[in-house]
Amino acid sequence: MKRFFLAAFALTATIGVSAQFTTTDTLKYRISLTDKAATTYSLSQPGRFLSEKAIARRQRQNLSVDSTDLPVCAKYIDAIRKKGVHIVVTGKWDNFVTVSCNDSTLIHKIAKLPFVRFTEKVWHGNMKMTSKRDTLINKPQKSDSLYGPAFAQIEMSRANRLHEAGFKGQGMTIAVIDAGFHNADRIAAMQNIRVLGARDFVYPGSDIYAESSHGMSVLSCIAMNEPNIMVGTAPEASFWLLRSEDDYSEHLVEQDYWSAAIEFADSVGVDVVNTSLGYYTFDDPSKNYRYRDLDGHFALMSRQASKVADKGMILVCSAGNSGRGSWKKTTPPGDAENVLTVGAIDKKGVLAPFSSIGNTADGRVKPDVVAVGQDSDVMGTDGNLRRANGTSFSAPIMCGMVTCLWQARPNLTAKQIIELVRSSGDRVDFPDNIYGYGVPDLWKAYQNSSQMFSKRQE
Repeated sequence: MKRFFLAAFALTATIGVSAQFTTTDTLKYRISLTDKAATTYSLSQPGRFLSEKAIARRQRQNLSVDSTDLPVCAKYIDAIRKKGVHIVVTGKWDNFVTVSCNDSTLIHKIAKLPFVRFTEKVWHGNMKMTSKRDTLINKPQKSDSLYGPAFAQIEMSRANRLHEAGFKGQGMTIAVIDAGFHNADRIAAMQNIRVLGARDFVYPGSDIYAESSHGMSVLSCIAMNEPNIMVGTAPEASFWLLRSEDDYSEHLVEQDYWSAAIEFADSVGVDVVNTSLGYYTFDDPSKNYRYRDLDGHFALMSRQASKVADKGMILVCSAGNSGRGSWKKTTPPGDAENVLTVGAIDKKGVLAPFSSIGNTADGRVKPDVVAVGQDSDVMGTDGNLRRANGTSFSAPIMCGMVTCLWQARPNLTAKQIIELVRSSGDRVDFPDNIYGYGVPDLWKAYQNSSQMFSKRQE
């Protein structure tokens, strides 16, 4: 399952390295590298590969810039390109280059290069694109409530109290990594969302607003700011819209795109990332994951996700919608360490039957927390509000609230905020593999945070 969505009714990835695509190549391979010995960058000059905001975010949390932050060696990339392949994306944290070609013998030649650790096929097929737009109506129903019908989504965790105290996400930057943001640029009620930029890592140069509606609905849960129509959980935050999901196939390469997207988010100084994507089965069944693979490090996406907090960002991700199926478990990257994996409940606090469960293969509690994901209020592609089911929506609802909490407690680190959210759950004394730590009370978390961390420092 690629994205967690059930309808309720019918700067580049590495600064200085451009992503390229060709529409005729039918194969993609991940080339894992041994080192960065030929780098022209220095850890003493991080401004050459990270933005000022990204550096400041690390400094504020006493985090060092390390070798994983160094871009993939340009010398290695050039040597790989000269074998006759096209560069798709690069991943500096896990040190890989993803390439496309039509001739697998070229990969055999690349595998013999002295700096290549191993190669893996991550995609085969034909590239597809669509640009058809849905018709806009733009007549959403007004409500007496400031939040519109979405009040219950924020009130359940008392994050509306954070809003009342003036913490609505202002000054915070959120990246939404998803499948597309259909009509988000034209829907009237979304015109005041602070979008800093958009980037497509699947088909660079395509219209990210003409693809899947999934990311648009996810974005609406956080970013909407139309009083009496819908107000999201972080309405005054700023946003990067990043596409990593290919709706037309299910291959490992989508995790390569996601890796490039999360590294881009880091490089431009994003604070919090939402991703309502997850993977456990693929078009090539030999790549399917097993329960024992859910250790936070087996899947590329999980390895990347487990590094996010060490870069000073918070990652909020969906638990998955496999609760009714044979898989049942949380899916990568929801098994990652130091992330907030969010399950789904209804507006009465009852678990949604589709919500995936934990724990991880190494015994960590998953999901971490739960939020409204059944009958969630979201924006539709026609510009009118609707309801939808899925942990796709419980994650962004939680993401915005966590962003406001961090705005209110900027002295805390990413890992401290994650711990604070867990500790404010209504099941904190007896966390389980269904609700995790439960429904967090973020107003209580805000009030108790100073005392909690000051005692620890003593």
